[in-house]
Amino acid sequence: MAAPTLREDVAQTLAETPRRLSCRWFYDAAGSLLFEEICRLPEYYVPAAEREILTRHADEIIASVPAGAAVVELGSGSAEKTSLLLQAALRRRPALRVRYVPIDISAAALSAASARLASLPGVSVHGVCAEYEEGLAHLGQGARLVLWLGSNIGNFDREAAAAFLRRLVGKLNPTDRLLIGVDRRKRREAIERAYDDPRGVTARFNKNILLRLNRELGADFDPDAFRHRAVYDADAGRVSMYLVSERAQRVRIPAVPLEIAFAAGEGIHTEDSYKYSDVEIRALAASAGLRIERVFSDEAGRFCDVLLRVTASAAPPRAA
Repeated sequence: MAAPTLREDVAQTLAETPRRLSCRWFYDAAGSLLFEEICRLPEYYVPAAEREILTRHADEIIASVPAGAAVVELGSGSAEKTSLLLQAALRRRPALRVRYVPIDISAAALSAASARLASLPGVSVHGVCAEYEEGLAHLGQGARLVLWLGSNIGNFDREAAAAFLRRLVGKLNPTDRLLIGVDRRKRREAIERAYDDPRGVTARFNKNILLRLNRELGADFDPDAFRHRAVYDADAGRVSMYLVSERAQRVRIPAVPLEIAFAAGEGIHTEDSYKYSDVEIRALAASAGLRIERVFSDEAGRFCDVLLRVTASAAPPRAA
């Protein structure tokens, strides 16, 4: 089934209560640039922690797959950290070209990835502008290292994350490896600061979705009439982001068409990000038919990259 368009999605999610918008709509050109800015903030520890891991362990990760394996990445962004793995692949077999397939919903991010990797002449980039489900059709054949880095898996609730991984496992071979970035559970203060930084960059990123609705659907949202809110539920291990109406107001979205009456204090839910304990990571892998080979952590233990392979029972049958 094709993913809904922005108009179709908004017609459903903003008409319902509680109101919500899918985080997939964050990543227009402006949103992608704002996310890159978030990734440079000291409060948002994920990129620095993962860069530390890949700097130390890229060669070991690349050694887990056959020489010449393609590198396929779900939600690639600008591929800044991925370049560490691609350089390791080039070091391993300098004479062998590396095929890199970044899959991302943002065309701007794919363009940035291609530009960033232009300095690596041994890498051929084959970008795919698609959502995750569509991206599964572009994994290609032969040996592969499939990457799902950052905290992208956290945007799925735990049941949906396991279900998606099971679909992904159905496409993998015994020689393939999967490397997943997982954000660990930690103190509330550290998580909420990461998603509500004092410079207000995350707030601008969250509000940009309203500007996108104004531009693409003719809506008349006033972003200044909404405030960004991020709250961590420690029991669920989930941080949630909202846009909260500062006053009673009406918003029109002609392209849907839809007119919404917001009460003062009413929120639009825009994103969840789930955090995992080590026990939850092991349970997730097992439920998806995956076996953990290594867990690589940053020095502070804030984040980990988990290297996995399919279990024998989950591997697809070989062609006759």
